[in-house]
Amino acid sequence: MHAATWLSEGFQELFDDEIPDWRTDNRYFRSVYGIDPARIAACHIKNKQKLFAVLARRTGHYFNPSVLTLGFARRVATYKRASLLLDDPARLVSLAEKIGGLQILYAGKAHPADNAGKALIKDVYEAAVKLNSASLKIYYVENYDWELGALLTQGVDVWVNTPRRPYEASGTSGMKAALNGVPSLSILDGWWIEGCAENTTGWAIEDGENEAAEAASLYTKLEKSIAPMWSNPNAWAKLQQHCIGINGTFFNTHRMLSQYLGNAYFPYTDTHTRVAINTGSQQMGDIAELAKVRK
Repeated sequence: MHAATWLSEGFQELFDDEIPDWRTDNRYFRSVYGIDPARIAACHIKNKQKLFAVLARRTGHYFNPSVLTLGFARRVATYKRASLLLDDPARLVSLAEKIGGLQILYAGKAHPADNAGKALIKDVYEAAVKLNSASLKIYYVENYDWELGALLTQGVDVWVNTPRRPYEASGTSGMKAALNGVPSLSILDGWWIEGCAENTTGWAIEDGENEAAEAASLYTKLEKSIAPMWSNPNAWAKLQQHCIGINGTFFNTHRMLSQYLGNAYFPYTDTHTRVAINTGSQQMGDIAELAKVRK
């Protein structure tokens, strides 16, 4: 996940002012702990308002920035189980009423040859129409593209991922969300096995014997863990800070490439050199010099 591509303009400006070295070394995202969490929260609010303004122009539908908003957007395939969030409509409606409202934004396209995926989109859309109420608003955004994907990962409050284990290869959308201070509510698969720190970077949907059990875990986390923290702005701002400081620091292209370079091309170099390469502190010119020395 390339940080400079997927980080919102607002966060880029904030980090340029406070931790400018993030552009050459993403490990510096850990310095987010030197920034007042309230500033991080304010930046996210602007992202959310921008998302809703774009949706209003594109769809004619208006969403409330003060309401907890979940996002689910990715390629639509049956193993990704987009409908798991809607598994128990009665409980979802009751939950939305209990926590003071809930908004769910869906987006994504199926492969043209994936008829099952296209049918799943139809099922989610039809369920959304039936469930929409004063407390619960579900909308499937059409014409999913690069721009919309970025806005969603930057602007929703919680990123939802519900793949059927063990089919999730990675889950880069969750990494993009984390970098923008957005926690995940996800099945423990793909990157989330490493990225999940319960109640710190997000929440794990517990493994169940069937989809109903996993959906029940999802609803319980929403009601008992997520909504109470959402209602406490200070706690939520610190959660956003952790998403960036813990997961943003590690799940990024800078760290991945520097680690790959060290492990693949310098497997037998001395410890000091390996550490320098793997931490990403060397520029490409320096690495080229290391290669010459090795020869």
